[in-house]
Amino acid sequence: MSEFLVVDDLHAGYGAAQVLHGVSVTVGRGEVCAILGPNGAGKTTLLRTLSGMVRARTGSVRVDGVVLGKRNPEAVARLGIAHVPQGRGTFAPLSVADNLRVGAFTRRGTAAIRADLDRVFGYFPILKDKLHQQAGGLSGGQQQMLAIGRALMMRPRVLLLDEPSLGLSPLVTQELFDIIAAVNTAEQTTVVVVEQNAHLALAIADRAHVLETGRVVLSGTPEQINADEQIARSYLGYQV
Repeated sequence: MSEFLVVDDLHAGYGAAQVLHGVSVTVGRGEVCAILGPNGAGKTTLLRTLSGMVRARTGSVRVDGVVLGKRNPEAVARLGIAHVPQGRGTFAPLSVADNLRVGAFTRRGTAAIRADLDRVFGYFPILKDKLHQQAGGLSGGQQQMLAIGRALMMRPRVLLLDEPSLGLSPLVTQELFDIIAAVNTAEQTTVVVVEQNAHLALAIADRAHVLETGRVVLSGTPEQINADEQIARSYLGYQV
């Protein structure tokens, strides 16, 4: 495996509250990495720290050999790291078109951006049909598609997805995960996905890390994660 995203002994939190206690995670270039675990395990805080929304107290994050350090979210985005937060985070009053253009804020070149709009419509044809509609008027599934499409407009090297299935029907969720897998395959985008639906996440993942109370309790391939009966019962919510 070619190490691309390396999280080393990361400690982070909010105010006096410590959430991450020495988290170490390695993701290879072009891999899909699933971050699993119960509510309150620190999964969202991990993604927020990777994207610069939360500053690490100690430890380090490196992407392709570059240490992120104390960079703010905009500087992290300019390094090619796109974050789709929990709850989607679309700009509800803006049109679908304007939301997508916001995603290209780090880019230059009108022709390239126009070509990437077509690329995003290839993954999410419904967005082309809704191009001039306000984002707030879209269904939940369409808003999630827009949030991911906006992130793809950055041409990210790393795509961080926080609970993409939240509030969506099983059918729409499966469609989204199929598209995430297609993006990874076609563009070799490194994907880190936090997801409560362990079955779906492990189905597209190359590796996974299970968090509990801000610590990694198991790392391995999906097959290794699924083979651990205690982990499956205690942390993933299903029987093997």
